[in-house]
Amino acid sequence: MTKTITFNQLRKVKDSLPSGSMTKIAEELGLEKETVRNYFGGNNYKDGKSCGVHIEPGPDGGLVMLDDTQILDLANRILQEQND
Repeated sequence: MTKTITFNQLRKVKDSLPSGSMTKIAEELGLEKETVRNYFGGNNYKDGKSCGVHIEPGPDGGLVMLDDTQILDLANRILQEQND
């Protein structure tokens, strides 16, 4: 499933995650931790891979088109569990 959000919204999700969440997401999805970080705007392609994130310049940090929302969905689930 594809989704478009602003870069600032994506970073807000990342910044709200509790410590250790990048590792938890990576392990659950069978990804490198750096790949998960790259999804949220990082750029370490030596240790991580690109994961279908396309950024277009614009207001509010620009638009981010996500080819796959698995990482975002899992991050939102972690945030929901934290708030429950």
